[in-house]
Amino acid sequence: MDPVASAVEKFKRFAKSSQEFINGLVHHRNPIEILKRLQREAFSDLMKLRDRQDKVERMLSFYKISKGSPFQETSTHVRGEVDVMGTILMVGDTDQEHFDALDRAGLRAGILSRLTFETNIREKDTLIAEFVSSQKGSGYSDDFSGNTLSLEKLLYLGSITDWLSAIAVPVGAQFWDFGIATNSSKQRKRLCNYASAGPPLLNEHNGSAVGVSVRKSNIMASMAHSVSVPRMQPRDITHGNCFNSFGQIILQLPVGLKLSLSGLHQVRKSRNPHLNFGALIFPVDFLQHFKASDTSGGPSVPTLGINTHERVSTGSISLKLEKNFDEYTGIDGWIEMKNCNYRQVQWAVNVFDESEDEFGWGLSLSGMTETPNRLSRIQAETYLKLNISKKFNLKPGVTYAIDGNAILFGLTLQSHWTF
Repeated sequence: MDPVASAVEKFKRFAKSSQEFINGLVHHRNPIEILKRLQREAFSDLMKLRDRQDKVERMLSFYKISKGSPFQETSTHVRGEVDVMGTILMVGDTDQEHFDALDRAGLRAGILSRLTFETNIREKDTLIAEFVSSQKGSGYSDDFSGNTLSLEKLLYLGSITDWLSAIAVPVGAQFWDFGIATNSSKQRKRLCNYASAGPPLLNEHNGSAVGVSVRKSNIMASMAHSVSVPRMQPRDITHGNCFNSFGQIILQLPVGLKLSLSGLHQVRKSRNPHLNFGALIFPVDFLQHFKASDTSGGPSVPTLGINTHERVSTGSISLKLEKNFDEYTGIDGWIEMKNCNYRQVQWAVNVFDESEDEFGWGLSLSGMTETPNRLSRIQAETYLKLNISKKFNLKPGVTYAIDGNAILFGLTLQSHWTF
């Protein structure tokens, strides 16, 4: 072959291969092609992730149905209240009789903080926990309590059906808890006095309690039983376990009146102060009957130094009538009789306007009768509610009481803040 022709042929093959190499290099580095390729890969990965997410959601839904928890999808509401109350008192003397009269009047100067946690469980059930920090004295002759935050009430309200509810209060039971459907908590919004608190049998602290509540149209009935262990004093055997049985019927009358009839039966059992079984332990001496039978033929011999248990039975019955003109304004009155004795009667009448506008007011008159012709105590209170804001108000008030030979006059100022 001609050398010149051979060189030209080699040059053509070299140029062609060079062109193919350059074309291939430019084709693979085209940005548009690279983006298209990345998009296809990303779309494929997203589809795989979506399939995996669907599988996880199906597994979680199956787990919730098969092993559901009562606390699923619960919501907890927290409410806070701070009450500060100061009192200027004018008394005739500073003896023990006046101190006792101040205690019965219900005037508690100091600071009270309350945190309430309310959790909805299983849609219709409610769990309520109240924590209180107080610097109020439990009595004018006692020391002031500390400011430690402590659990005051633990309540569980279970709705079995639309008309039947079960209530358990392991800590801090009060029998007005079993009328919770009547919105008795509104009583706390008023001035903390003796009259507006309602019948005493509804407000006494009764330790732990369980009960049921039945509601049908315009009638509601509640039954409860509680066990409480009061604080024991040294060398005092009269303080023991207290077993309480409570019943209440509430009628909603057609004219807008509400009538409440409540009854309480208490059995107190004395115990030996030297025996302490610990908290939440309630000893029942079921062998006492057999021991008494065995020793009936001879002289009684004390065993292990255990004193004979004495049971003291008491009872109270109360009647309350309420009339609410609207959500904030109303009038109510109540009367309570102890041991079916018409000489031991307590009563009160309240008129109030708890409006959340610029101001509200309240007036109450209460008393206690020991004999048919003599009042042992009478007390009158009035206050003005000044709404500074939606969550803060001031209540200046006046209290006048005659308790036996003691005469009290007090100027009070209470502030209430919610958050």
